[in-house]
Amino acid sequence: MNDSRDQGASNRKLRLVYDGECPMCRRYVRWQRIRREVGELELIDARQESEARRELTARGIDLDEGFALQIGERWYHGSEALHRLTLLGTRSGAFNRTMYRLFASQERTARLYPLLRACRNGLLRVLGKGRIGNLVRK
Repeated sequence: MNDSRDQGASNRKLRLVYDGECPMCRRYVRWQRIRREVGELELIDARQESEARRELTARGIDLDEGFALQIGERWYHGSEALHRLTLLGTRSGAFNRTMYRLFASQERTARLYPLLRACRNGLLRVLGKGRIGNLVRK
């Protein structure tokens, strides 16, 4: 018996919401390659108004704390998104092989992600870029 959860990956919605003003983030999404059988990955700039940004805001997902990846109906955020995206990636090219070695382990990704986020935040401060601010701060 087949149900919708057993459909091939190419039938899934794949969206990545990332910080389009972060040079590190832009380079990552440009170099990251997912396997052809997985399907097409839609890239969405978190700083632009979009349906995906509204959905993430409604779910309370803070895009200043990390990018978000949608696979099917499920959203992953931060280190979990990076780990999942790595598993969807190819192993071709030095960049993708390195990303796989670093982030194929969920535990290692969780340990490294705060450092990556701190580097991103520092870089944005140096560049004079503000927060994405999709969640209202009180």
